[in-house]
Amino acid sequence: MTARSPVGIRPSGGLLGAEVTGIDASADLSSAMPALLEAFARHHLVVLRDQQLTDQQIYEFAQRFGPVEKHKNRDATGTVFGDVHSITNLGANGMPSLRPGVNENYYWHSDKAHEAVPCLLTMLYAVEIPPTGGDTEFADMESAYDALDPEMKARIENLCVEHSWGYMRETITGRAPTDEERVKSPPVVHPLVRVHPDTGRKSLYLGMYCRRIINSPDEDEGRSLLKQLTEHATQPRFIFTHKWQPHDLIFWDNRCLMHRAIANFDLSAHRRVLRRAVVRGKPEWVGRRSQ
Repeated sequence: MTARSPVGIRPSGGLLGAEVTGIDASADLSSAMPALLEAFARHHLVVLRDQQLTDQQIYEFAQRFGPVEKHKNRDATGTVFGDVHSITNLGANGMPSLRPGVNENYYWHSDKAHEAVPCLLTMLYAVEIPPTGGDTEFADMESAYDALDPEMKARIENLCVEHSWGYMRETITGRAPTDEERVKSPPVVHPLVRVHPDTGRKSLYLGMYCRRIINSPDEDEGRSLLKQLTEHATQPRFIFTHKWQPHDLIFWDNRCLMHRAIANFDLSAHRRVLRRAVVRGKPEWVGRRSQ
């Protein structure tokens, strides 16, 4: 494929998301990067249609935004994720499954929130998709924060949350982490209200890794508050739904979006295979709470 021209940005019409046209992600993108960066900064989620990419080309495209993350998690076969790896509904036998080896992607989360330095962006490339369904939803956490009433904003302004990979593992998969896994992925603390380093807007920072509010005197009350805020942030008015087409390449800003896959297809009959790369965040972004 050769570079396409001209480059265009087509907003979704909602709170977030834009399709960028005239881009070949496998080509020399020196002249197109300003448009891609503008779309990413303004719309937080970018869709590129009809891409033909190898894993190496996905990796090289991701590197244009920053260093590519290494991973600790394992796939259904027990293999540690590579720099570019599959997110699928397949079991260890390679067949579609109602209970795939990795299924936490069906719960609201922000990638790498359980790390001391969460990631900048995630990239997915559609290799195989169901005939219908298999969508991915995104929640705009900046708009969700803006819509809170003043009393709630004041209540949560200085709260911090423990994010725990082990907590997610136990509550979602039902499998307790091993001692080795606990050592590799200890709990971390992030502000509940963060400031986006580029937009300056405040956003909520929530998801399936949230174990507790650390400065709440009542742990159950703290979890109730986290549930209340998550239900608020995932109302339809804050949601963009990406309906996959073959060879879509999408990437989004993990600093202000949550996402989840939707099991709106027969997981036991149809294959859903996406290739994934994650771009590393920066330490100076951590802990940027409102002032």
